[in-house]
Amino acid sequence: MGGRGGAPATGLGAVWVVLRAQLSYLRIDPADYQLVRALFLRGVALVYGIAFLSLWVQVEGLLGAGGILPANAYLEAVTRHLGAAGYLRLPTLLWLGAGDAALHLLCGAGALLAGLVCWGVAPAPCLALLWICYLSLFNVGQDFLSFQWDILLLETGFIALLWAPGTWRPGRVWAGTPSVAALWLVRWLLFRLVFSSGAVKLLSDDPTWRDLTAMTYHYQTQPLPHAVAWFADKLPLLLHQATAVSMFLVELVVPFLIFAPRRARLSACGALVILQLAIGATGNYGFFNILTVVLCFSLLDDRIVRRWLPVPASWRAVTAPGRWRSLPRIAVCILLLLLSARQLSQTLRLEWAWPQPVLALNRHLGAFRLVGGYGLFAVMTTVRREIQVEGSHDGHSWRAYRFRWKPDREEGRPGLAQPHMPRLDWQMWFAALRPHRENSWFAGFLSALLEGREDVLNLLEENPFSSPPKYVRSRLYRHEFGSWDELWSSGRWWRRELLGDYTDIYTLER
Repeated sequence: MGGRGGAPATGLGAVWVVLRAQLSYLRIDPADYQLVRALFLRGVALVYGIAFLSLWVQVEGLLGAGGILPANAYLEAVTRHLGAAGYLRLPTLLWLGAGDAALHLLCGAGALLAGLVCWGVAPAPCLALLWICYLSLFNVGQDFLSFQWDILLLETGFIALLWAPGTWRPGRVWAGTPSVAALWLVRWLLFRLVFSSGAVKLLSDDPTWRDLTAMTYHYQTQPLPHAVAWFADKLPLLLHQATAVSMFLVELVVPFLIFAPRRARLSACGALVILQLAIGATGNYGFFNILTVVLCFSLLDDRIVRRWLPVPASWRAVTAPGRWRSLPRIAVCILLLLLSARQLSQTLRLEWAWPQPVLALNRHLGAFRLVGGYGLFAVMTTVRREIQVEGSHDGHSWRAYRFRWKPDREEGRPGLAQPHMPRLDWQMWFAALRPHRENSWFAGFLSALLEGREDVLNLLEENPFSSPPKYVRSRLYRHEFGSWDELWSSGRWWRRELLGDYTDIYTLER
């Protein structure tokens, strides 16, 4: 309430005035984010293109009729188990046919649509089709499309659809009024992704994170290191600990700057991008690092983007959409905000009583992967175990299959794969963490080797047999980076020790 003669407001009125002044930086002029939106949409399309092309060269060996986990067999099993309900529980275009041709068609269509969005052709329809194509592959991909960045791409792609303009004309993707609600949803996703990654490390009570020694293990025990990781592993303990401290600062403190004034927000963008560059510089994480950098674009504004892109300073082609056209988009954004807030509360182990309508929506919409839970390396792996798969014609003389990217010999130089995502090599790392009976796909992989299926053999670097072996087995080794002397004197990047058999000897009935 105000006093006489224009006296300052008191009580709740004064609190409101102060609060409004402090949060004034949250007000957004949509005209300041047209170039940011264009950059973001093209970035999402680029990542889609990488993901589809990377999967395309592997899809027959992974999910084809002669692959490790055939998509058609999987859908048949879903139908037997769920009946007609399977169509809703597992939304995918591959219900129309899941043969090799259909898998290739989806990958090829995805790559083409990604190129159209980059060119600015019909961004909203193309992004909708991209999301449908990737969801269709994801829902039949089983173990081979179970990575966090696959879910992240689906969530980011759906938000990008909400942010995209409804124009069909090439080059007009920069015109129109960007949705403020969609912009905040992108920033919220970035916050959840980064903050969850830091929080899960603390919540896990893992001793290596608490005593800051995790990075002394990380470089050699991560799924697919490349050569730079070998050198990073040799850094002194103090630098490893400093790296861990810096990581916690970036993942637990910097995310809150996403909602801060402009200068702090731009600083947060810089810190998050540097973290992703550092991660990508020492390990192969497919398109994850690029996708996270694309999310960071939402922290920029057109003033800073104009310094990079040759756009006239006077260009501000803003056309405000009608209110009724914005309402459905805002309603979907609110729905996603509720579902993602619940997911974050689960990640943080917060025992909140969510309303039943939110829980019901989460159950019914879960198969569409609109929101995901994130958090990498909650528990640091301290010992690297690798599986070596071997074949034999007589059961006495054994020869090893060679993989393209995973370590499987002492002299093997860790290779650079990214942004390609070698999904079999990644799953081999996960498989070594638990007994083979807990990896449902592994028996299918061994059977494919016994049958000599070309699609699966093409996923490998070297097949030592001209005809399929009669027997296969797998053995478990402990791997660790070698010393400077071993590298310079004998060219050995790794040293390894046999731990024992991973599986028994497999053979086919002949």
